[in-house]
Amino acid sequence: MAKNNNNPQRLAVYPAVLKPSLLALAVSSCLAMPAVAQENNDEVKLERIEVTARRTVENLQTVPVAVTSIGEEELAQRGIDNITSVQQFSPNTTLQVSRGTNSTLTAYIRGIGQQDPLWGFEPGVGIYIDDVYLARPQGAALDVYDVERIEVLRGPQGTLYGRNTIGGAVKYVTKQLTGDNQFAIRGTLGSYNQRDLRLSGQTGLSDTVFVSGAFATFNRDGFGKFLNTGDDNYNKDLMSGRLSLQWNAADNFRVNIAADKTVDDSNPRGGFRLFPSALAPTDTRPTKVYDANTSMPVTNKVETEGQSLTLAWDLNDNWTVKSITARRKGVTDTNIDFDSTSFPTLDIPAFYEDKQTSQELQFLYSAERLKVASGIYYYNGDACGAFGQVVYGLTTTENGGCVETDSLAFYSQGSYQLDDKWSVTLGGRFTKDDKDASVYRYVYNGYKFPRQTGGTIIGVQTDFQGSESFSHFSPRLGLEYQHSRDLMLYGSYTNGFKSGGFDMRANQAINPDANKPYQEETVNTFELGMKSEWFNQRLRLNAAVFMAKYDDMQVTVQRSVETAPGTVTVASQVLNAANADINGVELEATLAVTRDFNLTAIVGYVDAKFNEVEFFDPNLQQVIDVSNLWSFANTPDLTATLAGTYSMATSFGEVVLTANMAHRGATQIFEIPSLLDFGGYTVFNAGATWYSNDGHWDVSLQAKNIGDKQARIAGYNFAGPVLDNSVLGFYTDPRTFSLTVGYRF
Repeated sequence: MAKNNNNPQRLAVYPAVLKPSLLALAVSSCLAMPAVAQENNDEVKLERIEVTARRTVENLQTVPVAVTSIGEEELAQRGIDNITSVQQFSPNTTLQVSRGTNSTLTAYIRGIGQQDPLWGFEPGVGIYIDDVYLARPQGAALDVYDVERIEVLRGPQGTLYGRNTIGGAVKYVTKQLTGDNQFAIRGTLGSYNQRDLRLSGQTGLSDTVFVSGAFATFNRDGFGKFLNTGDDNYNKDLMSGRLSLQWNAADNFRVNIAADKTVDDSNPRGGFRLFPSALAPTDTRPTKVYDANTSMPVTNKVETEGQSLTLAWDLNDNWTVKSITARRKGVTDTNIDFDSTSFPTLDIPAFYEDKQTSQELQFLYSAERLKVASGIYYYNGDACGAFGQVVYGLTTTENGGCVETDSLAFYSQGSYQLDDKWSVTLGGRFTKDDKDASVYRYVYNGYKFPRQTGGTIIGVQTDFQGSESFSHFSPRLGLEYQHSRDLMLYGSYTNGFKSGGFDMRANQAINPDANKPYQEETVNTFELGMKSEWFNQRLRLNAAVFMAKYDDMQVTVQRSVETAPGTVTVASQVLNAANADINGVELEATLAVTRDFNLTAIVGYVDAKFNEVEFFDPNLQQVIDVSNLWSFANTPDLTATLAGTYSMATSFGEVVLTANMAHRGATQIFEIPSLLDFGGYTVFNAGATWYSNDGHWDVSLQAKNIGDKQARIAGYNFAGPVLDNSVLGFYTDPRTFSLTVGYRF
């Protein structure tokens, strides 16, 4: 079946541009809008976008929330194969792989997130697979397959989404089961010996039972090498699979079962030393930022899996009851060299394990004037782990422990239509968390790996157990004005909350109060927004202005401390140290320049500053205010993307050309300025996708980071002679090319 240029999937929401010269042409087209608007105005329209930001399916333009949605077709046309690439298409969003890992996610939205992936620390951005919350960042840098769309909800989402969505939420929405016979296979070859394979399909076992399955493997050689061992650095070796079953037991009752598993055997990443090593003078000095040396085994494994059961019962035309039962678990076994030399200056062997079980009951009501989503949510999670700080290969400080969390929440949010233009939204969520923690920190003689039995303890720096409860009520109030079919204005107040806990790195030898729990953090956000469409739905223009007051902000800091001449340790703290203001603006505009050419502009600006920061300096042994020295981490003041797509119908099929230019402003990697901080940078990406006339075949050629921009996005900062001036940087991917061939029926 031939592809049709009028297919709404071709008029995708976030298109991309061909090259910089075409950007200028597109901007000129925008300026000439009155003339363009006269051409086939009734035929050229943007597609309707559906989102589930408020737990029900709604039109993006009627949802009073700042949300970005990227569908399956656009993900494929742009070559987006990992959730981290989504940051280019959502303003004021940071999604990137954490430091020395390959699949651990660092997520920030509007300046709020959590950089430290240690077990027991709560993220500030909630990651969801369908309606199931992922409590830990390990394995959360999800690869894209078997996906219907990805949604990014910006700003606190605690009323409906709950746990630790103080910055926002990212939803990975999988494909729905229809019972149709479908099968697809896609293979990719690319730079650095990239070899990817995706298989997916579904069928109906009967008129009421549907099943689907998907499998993907992602493989790539390293962008660099560990020079002293020859092993790959920045490589990829990952397999993932998903099975789903849907049983329509009755016209008004549905059962969905899903299971997924991912195994990541990629090597840990070695950072690039900004300074030569004095302790390993014979090491080959890396000349590429993707090269490193190591004194550790290059072994790493991350396994994550989950199962869910969803029951949906339509009681009548107004009421639906849903039950979502889920469990997930993950295991990480890794070795990260914090100094990237053949000498064991600072080696970190680590092991993490987590389990979670959740149960949610949703009560959804929809009538002509009133829509309500209410529910009860229960969560139980166990997170355990241990890691060693091996200093000079002489001693190992092993930090370990567990934290168990029991959480119960009640929530409700409703929107009431006052008249044909005005509506009001009112919601709230009460959450109570109970946490039990045990933490130890022992010093061993010699080199010891976690879970390795034996060893001689020569010192005890921490050994405690603690329990604490945290409770909070998060309200939301909104007012919406539907001026016309194409213009909606809204204002909202939302309170966000992130639970407190215990520092799993607590070092009481340096800070005697390290066993005390840190408290929850909160943010009060005021937002004014606009959802609009112009020129008979050819131009979509959505904007938001927000002001946030951040209180008791949790800040994780690590400092090297010389406890005696020649003796060094690393001290960690989690502080309710900061009060801050975060103000910003976001703009998302999409224009159907012609029937075949779309253009998008995305801009985000954030002004985030600390008002007060109380910090216990382990070297001075006193509390000081460092608000004049600290800045927000992982929060560029400016993010911007200019993008577009051009479709061509030919006798041999349809060709879709895409490209985008994405800019990120200067970013501070830690809370204090350091040598690692990197200025702003811009990357260019482009792609071409061909669809056969019969609808079975597609071929896609993708070029990413065409200018081969090397931008430092993370690192370790242990400057000074005590730890061999170990300042390490981690970088964006280099220029890559890939060719994908797909077949489906």
